[in-house]
Amino acid sequence: MIEVRNVSKQVVTTEGTLRILDQINLSVADGETIAIVGPSGSGKSTLLGILAGLDLPSEGTVSLNGKNITAMDEEGRAAVRAKDVGFVFQSFHLLPGLTALENVALPLELNGDAKALETARYYLERVGLDHRTTHYPRQLSGGEQQRVAVARAFACRPTILFADEPTGNLDTGTGQIINDLLFDLNREEGTTLVLVTHEMNLAARCNRTLQLHAGREASAENASEMVR
Repeated sequence: MIEVRNVSKQVVTTEGTLRILDQINLSVADGETIAIVGPSGSGKSTLLGILAGLDLPSEGTVSLNGKNITAMDEEGRAAVRAKDVGFVFQSFHLLPGLTALENVALPLELNGDAKALETARYYLERVGLDHRTTHYPRQLSGGEQQRVAVARAFACRPTILFADEPTGNLDTGTGQIINDLLFDLNREEGTTLVLVTHEMNLAARCNRTLQLHAGREASAENASEMVR
């Protein structure tokens, strides 16, 4: 469960105070899928970062699974992320010196999982890369790298998955494969999915959308209605 109450974000610039988010309220149920959409500069990625505890709001509160992460220090938020949260970004964020298997296993090993390699191998098989476990990122295509990133995210068995433009660096066909993979794994694992996207066809696959404009909530409605 995600609860967002009166979240605002502002930064001070040489030209004055810039308000990036303005009084956002949002509730996301366990297992729900929600897309955050809006034009460039509307605050989508900023909001996602605050929801995930990567950034703090200037005002308001965010709770993940009943834990008020805005009241925690960075160490506390990091502990929540390690336990409850997975990430898939537009840039794959794979470590170039590690193989696909090692990239997926690393966060599990850091959490002390004795079966890290076994679990990593299982999820690489789930995303169709069991034949690429020993390959390094430079030896993989963009789509394959993103599949490794998806495997890494789900291997930690998060209760909440945040995805920021997960197909932004991919061609249309490869992006469709990644989208199908995200939703298939999300459904099978029962994970709550919150994604930022500019693709309305992708947003339409979610249960709901949150549409932002200039940092404010423009509308929240069934995604399928937004692409008619």
